[in-house]
This record gives sequence, structure tokens and C-alpha cells, in this order.
Amino acid sequence: MTEHADGRPIAIRCGRLLDVEAGMLVDDRVLHVAGDGRITAVAAAPDGTPDGAEELDLSGLTVLPGLIDVHTHLVGDVQTAGVPSTTTSAAEEVLIGVRHARETIRAGFTTVRDLGSFRAFTDCALRDAIDRGDVVGPRMQCAGAFITAPSGGGDVVGLARDIVLPEELRFGVVRSVDEVRERVRRLLIGGATMIKCIGTGAVLTRGGVPGAPELSEAEIRAAVEEAAWYGTHVAVHAHGAEGAKRAIRAGARSVEHGSYLDDEAIAMLADTGTFFSVDLYDGEWALGPDGPTDWPADTMRKLRESQTSAEAVVATAIGRGVRIAFGTDSGVYPHGQNARQFTSYVRAGMMSIAAIRTATTTAAELMGWSDRVGSLTPGRFADLVAVAGDPLADVTELERPVVVAKAGLIVRDERGAARTA
Repeated sequence: MTEHADGRPIAIRCGRLLDVEAGMLVDDRVLHVAGDGRITAVAAAPDGTPDGAEELDLSGLTVLPGLIDVHTHLVGDVQTAGVPSTTTSAAEEVLIGVRHARETIRAGFTTVRDLGSFRAFTDCALRDAIDRGDVVGPRMQCAGAFITAPSGGGDVVGLARDIVLPEELRFGVVRSVDEVRERVRRLLIGGATMIKCIGTGAVLTRGGVPGAPELSEAEIRAAVEEAAWYGTHVAVHAHGAEGAKRAIRAGARSVEHGSYLDDEAIAMLADTGTFFSVDLYDGEWALGPDGPTDWPADTMRKLRESQTSAEAVVATAIGRGVRIAFGTDSGVYPHGQNARQFTSYVRAGMMSIAAIRTATTTAAELMGWSDRVGSLTPGRFADLVAVAGDPLADVTELERPVVVAKAGLIVRDERGAARTA
């Protein structure tokens, strides 16, 4: 959805507008939104509204930019610690993703990076359906599949040795630098808009060792170089310090997870400006009272160990000024709970405005989309979330969105407004 059905401009009255760059609330502002859903001006309320504009009155609410989650997995059901994507078809997985996309945007997250699914290109199919307006969901950048070593964190493991999987379930499995280049090209030509490499073992993959490197620095660099030819970037899943260092040296745009980073790896993140997309809430959920009861004991052990380490890593990274981007690994926990991670970040040492910036300006910069999302300023889309209270005083306000809009069109309205996307 990028245009209004009737092409009419909209004037959005904001009781309080959060200027995320300045870190302050401004009273009584009006967003002037053109027919293409982009903001043309931010004016004081007494200045009036454009002629013929439809009005959206949010004067009783606090308005801020639509939120961004840079590490999601919308396609398929909530992850388990078993064998993924072998009991449902690709069509079923995408249709499940339709529900997850709706839950995500209704939670206030109007933009996401979807970092791959086990069935190649199913995330791209969901994105395309959203862009056509067939279903409601966030703006998406998609990885298409995982670039992973055989039996690595992005491979399907746990099957009998004589079972042969279709290509779409092992599309990104690579064994050499040349195979990395070939797979990256096929992904980007096939519809992916960025690349996800699995640089180390994974917590949920059976038998995986999260801290163990799985792709070489040369392989990651090959992915980065090929992606650059297509004008895009590479995210590297790296729980362990060595895997993260390889990713940083190879020029990855972001390091994902980073549960076991050492001081040298954190310093490298800070010195190079590499983005750090670090998830905390998913582990809190999995280890909490609402978490899974049927995951293997070894998986739960890895979760406990990685969560304890990650909390210390995040606190250190905050102190070093690392560029942290809001990524939750949605799909591990139930979709729509993304905003609960703001509390996790504040608990780790962030001020509320710093936590909000991880999901607005910083996330937009990571994605290369600062010209369209991340702030409510002229030229950006009128993607917004409105809450009743002050998120600078209480960041949990973001867990209770009252109104969510994408390009000025309402996708959630707890006040009962009629105009919806």
C-alpha cells in the first residue's frame, strides 16, 4: 500500500509529536500528507490545513514514527526447536505469514527487515502481496533465504540421512566462495533485497554450537561484494566473537545476535560503525512462564547461557556507543509482542529516547531507508504510531498502540475510526 484510494491529501492533527532526532515532544502539530502518503510539511496547528484535505484527529494522543524491527521472520509458524518447514507447504507458510504481518503492523511496526525463511523466497512473496495491497502488513526488506554452511545454523538438520529435501529448503547452502557468489546473485535476481549470512552456529538449531564460526571471512566478504554490486547489504548472524569479527572485517552491514561478543568484537563494532542488531526479549519470553514447554533440554541450556551473556554484552555495547538497531528475532516469540523489547533495552542501560531511536532513525539508517521511514519529517511516509501517554517517561506505552497508520492510512484504531487500509 503506497497510495490513498482517492488520492486526497490528509492532515493529521497530533496532540504531541515526538521529534525522535531532537528527543523532545512538541505540542499541537499537523502533518500534511500528500496523496502518495508522504509528508509534505509539519506545521503548527494554528496554521491550518491544506484545502480539501481529509483530517485525521489524533489531538488527544502522542504521535511518533512507525516503528522498525530489523530482524523478523514473518513467514511460517512460531519457531520450534525441532525440524523446520517439513510439515507445511510453501503456500501454508505464506498464508500464516499474512497473519503475522497483520499482527506486526498492528503492534506499531510499520517497517521490517525479514531475515529469511527456510523455504526460499516465501518472504518475498509475502512482501509482494503487501506491496500490491492484497494484504495488510509492514514495508519489508527480504533476505529470501539463508546463506549457510552445510548442517549450519541455516540448514535443515535432524532428518534421516536418506531423505532428500527440495531445493527451496536448502537454497542457500554453500560450500565455497564461488558458491556464495552464485547463490547471492540468484537470491537478489530472484527477488531478495538484502542478504543474510549465518556466520556461526544457532541456539535453536539442534546440535549447533552458537559460538562456533561456520562461514569463513572470505565467504562473508564474497557475499558483501556481490551484494554491493546490486546496491544492497549483508546481515550476518553471529552469536560468537570470532564470527562477528569475521563479519566486521568482511564489511557486513550488521551483526545479528552477538550473544558471546568479547571486548575486542564490541570495540570493532564501535570503531567501524557496524550496526548491532541485538535481540533480548525473545530469550526472556522463551525462558519465562509463557515460554515453550516442549523444547529439548539442550536447546533450553543454550538459551539460558546465551541470554545471560547477551545481557552483559548489550550493557557493554551501550557504554561503548555501538550503533544498536532494534531487532527482535520475531518468530521465536509470538508475533505482535515486538515492542516489549524496549523495556529490555532500557533495563540494559538505555534511556527511553535512545531505545526508541534504535527502532526509528538508527533502524532506518541501517536499512538505507532514511529517506522514507524512521522520522515524521517532509519527504518521509506518514507511517506512525499513536499512544495515550508519554513514551519518554514510560517506554511501555509503545506496547499499547491506540492508532497505527501506514502512509497516512489507518491499520489500527482503538478509537473506532472508520477509515482503514
